[in-house]
Amino acid sequence: MNFKKELFFNGNSDWEDLGNGISRQFVGYNSQVMMVIVRFEKDAVGALHQHFHSQITYVASGKFEVTVDGETKVLHEGDGFFCPTQYFSRSKVS
Repeated sequence: MNFKKELFFNGNSDWEDLGNGISRQFVGYNSQVMMVIVRFEKDAVGALHQHFHSQITYVASGKFEVTVDGETKVLHEGDGFFCPTQYFSRSKVS
């Protein structure tokens, strides 16, 4: 995996279609942490997955259900969660 060399994000990264009503735009990442902007269409469900790096999420608008390591919560605008490396997570727009 190639790591993003830029230290500043100016919104010029391409949007990547992940399928199932989910798309993302990379802000930056390395082997320890990843930051992306993710868009969920109504009723979108993310697949159960894990990352080799930690994931930090902030809900900018709306609400969605997230499961991290088997624990499920509904998050609203202004909420967030931390998913440590190798934990399984999934998200669903509610």
